[in-house]
Amino acid sequence: MTTDPKPHKCLRCNNATAKVHDYRIQKIKDIPFQNKSCTLHLKKRRYHCPNCGKHFYESYDFVSRYLHRTQRLTKFIAHSFYDSINIKHASVRANVSTHTVYKVLGTLNNSSDRIGEDISIDEFKGNVGTEKYQTIVVDPIKHKVLDILYSRKSTCLVEYFKSLDKSKRMNVKYFSCDMNKTFIDMAKTYFPNAKIVIDRYHFIRQVYWALENVRKNVQKNMSKTLRRYYKRSRHIITTRESILSEENNGALRLMLEYSEDLRKAHFIKELFIKLLDEKSYSKQRVLLHEWLLEVESSSIKEFNATITAFRNNYKYILNSLKYRHISNGPTEGFNNKIKVLKRISYGVRNFKYFRNRILMATA
Repeated sequence: MTTDPKPHKCLRCNNATAKVHDYRIQKIKDIPFQNKSCTLHLKKRRYHCPNCGKHFYESYDFVSRYLHRTQRLTKFIAHSFYDSINIKHASVRANVSTHTVYKVLGTLNNSSDRIGEDISIDEFKGNVGTEKYQTIVVDPIKHKVLDILYSRKSTCLVEYFKSLDKSKRMNVKYFSCDMNKTFIDMAKTYFPNAKIVIDRYHFIRQVYWALENVRKNVQKNMSKTLRRYYKRSRHIITTRESILSEENNGALRLMLEYSEDLRKAHFIKELFIKLLDEKSYSKQRVLLHEWLLEVESSSIKEFNATITAFRNNYKYILNSLKYRHISNGPTEGFNNKIKVLKRISYGVRNFKYFRNRILMATA
């Protein structure tokens, strides 16, 4: 292929010239055609500048300088990152080397200054570089990943939140997270106008963990056969009583007869479910206060950690009951997608590549 000649400016003296010095053929890779490698044979001109005597090649809008691939091939490779495929698959699809795919991945520029009125933050196990855990920042309403941070440590979080525009930070209305104290402290410091919301899953599971610990401790004094039965039938205890079948209801009554602590723990769990099912926030506030008093009066040691977690985050748990549209649900969904991406990639060690892959795959 060849292009029409046109005047070019000299790279040295900026003088316009149309005088051709010579030609050369250059091979340039293009998008595969019907899964076959496609190579363009470009007849390049080299111009002569009569003003300073410099020789230089003409420029093209479809291929970047010093590269032997078209810009649309680069875009084709970049768009492959929207799919959950590994680097090898992307290289085979584009008929290029894995090194070329990594070079394209490294040049992607994903801006992190997209913060809105809602923020959800969580950690995930990335094993990238020297850090075991990374942090994901999400808009839970628009279901968009805002950024990926290289660590979950406070130094990394401070560095990131300080870099955000202050006016945008002041406009954040809701900050959703788990019971991680570091996240809560960051919200108080950098988002003073935001309502801190503890994700429902993270305080609900505290109740179920305590119930399970009661069951496990009760089982220690049972015979082997009975212990195996309680373990295999634990779903009967954890499932809400109102949806159990008649047969399982009868089995539940017998299981609870074995231990007073197990009976109390199950009663506490059922009270908590009724609290969550209540539609009125004002009633939920009263029920939560009464429920905590009931747990404390039960004197079951397995619920001590639950009481501490609820007392330390009482205000934020109430916010979760009040602002039901805010949660870490979308964030957990993105975390699951990251796990899939890690699995098909057999791990990623370079954080820059890892961040770009996640932002592209979750876009």
